[in-house]
Amino acid sequence: MPAYSEKVMDHFTNPRNVGEIEDPSGVGTVGNAKCGDIMRMYLDIDDNGIIQEAKFKTFGCGAAIATSSMATELVRGRTVQEALEVTNKAVMEALDGLPPVKVHCSLLAEEAIHAALWDYAERNHIEIQGLEKPKADISEEPIGDD
Repeated sequence: MPAYSEKVMDHFTNPRNVGEIEDPSGVGTVGNAKCGDIMRMYLDIDDNGIIQEAKFKTFGCGAAIATSSMATELVRGRTVQEALEVTNKAVMEALDGLPPVKVHCSLLAEEAIHAALWDYAERNHIEIQGLEKPKADISEEPIGDD
């Protein structure tokens, strides 16, 4: 079994922001067919483009739950543009690292944020600078070693 940091264990055993947002500004669902993890991110974004609330529902391993939890913590209170800059590396660093075999979970968290932002942009007929259409299944993605 891979060794997890205390922060990963904390976010797994006491996940933050679990659940759904009623009438969300944006919802994104992504999965990884290879490992079977599915992550759904809900965002409540105010008129100034600030994320007031972020919640998630994740079906997956402990690392997937921990990265979902941390991702919601990292985007709350940020602007849409700042949330776009929350990368899988930022999620991993905030959790004091992940075992290499679990890095894909942090990619799932990053894609879930992007998918929810994409949904928000489409609902509001706006373009978010630098946001690309998210993939529903990230298992196609080659994972970089950098």
